[in-house]
Amino acid sequence: MPKLTLLDMTQDILSDMDSDEVNSINDTPDSLQVVGIIKSSFYDLIDSKDHWQHLRGLMALDSATSAKPTHMKLPVNVKALEGLKYDKKKVGETKSKIHDVEYKYPDEYLEIVNNYNTDADNVDTVVDYSGVSLAIKNDAAPSYWTSFDDEYIVFNSYDSAVESNLQNSKSQCVATRNPSWTVSDSFIPDLPEEAFSRLLAEAKAACFGRLKQLTDNKSEQQAQRQRHAMSRKSWRAHGGIRMPNYARVPRK
Repeated sequence: MPKLTLLDMTQDILSDMDSDEVNSINDTPDSLQVVGIIKSSFYDLIDSKDHWQHLRGLMALDSATSAKPTHMKLPVNVKALEGLKYDKKKVGETKSKIHDVEYKYPDEYLEIVNNYNTDADNVDTVVDYSGVSLAIKNDAAPSYWTSFDDEYIVFNSYDSAVESNLQNSKSQCVATRNPSWTVSDSFIPDLPEEAFSRLLAEAKAACFGRLKQLTDNKSEQQAQRQRHAMSRKSWRAHGGIRMPNYARVPRK
């Protein structure tokens, strides 16, 4: 099935339901309801799959500030951050040195920075957005990162001889973005071509249930998928919660 506009899908569904024909999605109360159901079906379809390759790509973090030089913000459209690199070139160097920055779970990160000597000249104290103070090094490019709130990426260091705070132009992230939605006749949902038949089928089944007052098993199926998706993953930055290691400790 080729890619369809929002109007194409709305007209198809209204036709199958023997509803009034429309020339625009805004023409009738029924058409507006169908549009709302197509939207919810679209996001349900997006959430039913952990990885959509067409939504995966490169992006940069939002820059830090001089008050919080190692706090960079995830762009609002990021669904999942998969990898992070930073340009670690030093003063006087012209060639970029873009290297991985290693993720640490929050407790591991704290274990590292809490061992920094806050009396040393190369260690600053920064107040996190939570109000908690963190020790960070000011003489080296970042080597570790974590996130405490799934909004800000917190690094362990920055090189004050190079920059006053970490820069978005020096960050490289592999991430999955959240697709946007526009209510217009010509809008085409952000899906690969092969997924449109499923979107139309899902939306059509839901419309028959909700608008024709038939048994609405489709809504419960959607809710079940949403619950399963949330149980699989609820963090944008890295993987969230660690699973316990139940491996037996070998006897000495």
